[in-house]
Amino acid sequence: FGFLAILFVPMEKVFPAKMKQKTFRPHWALDLSYFLGKYLIWNGIVLWSLSAFNDGLTSIIPLGFQEWIQSQPWWLQAIEVIAIGDLLLYWGHRLQHKIPFLWRFHKVHHSAEHMDWLAAHREHPVDALYSIGLVSLPVFIMGFPLETLAVVVGFRSVWVIYIHSNVRLPIGPLKYIIGAPEIHHWHHDLEGDSGNYSNISPLMDILFGTFYCPDKEPERFGIKEEHPDTYIDQLIEPMIPKKTWEEIKEKRRA
Repeated sequence: FGFLAILFVPMEKVFPAKMKQKTFRPHWALDLSYFLGKYLIWNGIVLWSLSAFNDGLTSIIPLGFQEWIQSQPWWLQAIEVIAIGDLLLYWGHRLQHKIPFLWRFHKVHHSAEHMDWLAAHREHPVDALYSIGLVSLPVFIMGFPLETLAVVVGFRSVWVIYIHSNVRLPIGPLKYIIGAPEIHHWHHDLEGDSGNYSNISPLMDILFGTFYCPDKEPERFGIKEEHPDTYIDQLIEPMIPKKTWEEIKEKRRA
C-alpha cells in the first residue's frame, strides 16, 4: 500500500485529471477495503485456483512446443505474453459488458464514481478470477516460464492502476501504443459504454473499432443501475438471484 500511495498520490496532485478531486474523496474507505481484501485474501485464492487448473491442463500442449517457447529470448517471450493477454482480455472484457451473468460481477468495478489509483482495486473476486484466468492460464499452459509471467503480470498490474489514476499526463502519439488514463477513463463514463476495452495497449480497440478518446475528461463516472454501496453487500449481491437480494433489502427495511 505504501509503495503505491507514494508512487501515485504525488502524481495525482501534480498532474490531476480532475483538479478538485481530493485524495480522501467519497467512498475511499470502500476502495481501501477492496485493496486490502485483494492483497490479503482474494489474490491467494485466485492464484491457487489457477494453479489447480494449470496442473491438469499442461499436458494439452505438446512438450516440444513448450520447450520451443522456453528457448526464445526473454524479451520476445514478454512481447508474446503481453500480445496474447491483450487479445484475450480485450474480447473477454467486451463479453463482460455484453453477457448479463458476467456483468453482474464486472459492474462492481464500474460502480466507482471517482477515478484514482485506489479505485482500480474495486473488483469482485469472481471478476478477478475471470480476468486473471484469461490472461494467465493460456500462457501457463503454453509453457511460458514463470519468471517471464511474473514480470509481465507485475507490470500489467501497475499499469492497470495507472490508467485508472486521476492523472492527465500527455504523452502524445505514444498513448495509442501503451495507453493512458485519459483513454481508460472514458471506458468508465457514466453516460454509457464508450469502448476502450483494452488492458494495456489501445491497439486492440483501434483494430476492432472501439477506440474512443475525446480531448476532455468525462463529466461523471459510475453506473446508472442501482447497486449496494458497502463492501460486503457488493460481494454478496452478484452471487445471489435478484429476487433473493430484493427480499434481503425488504427485511432490512422492516
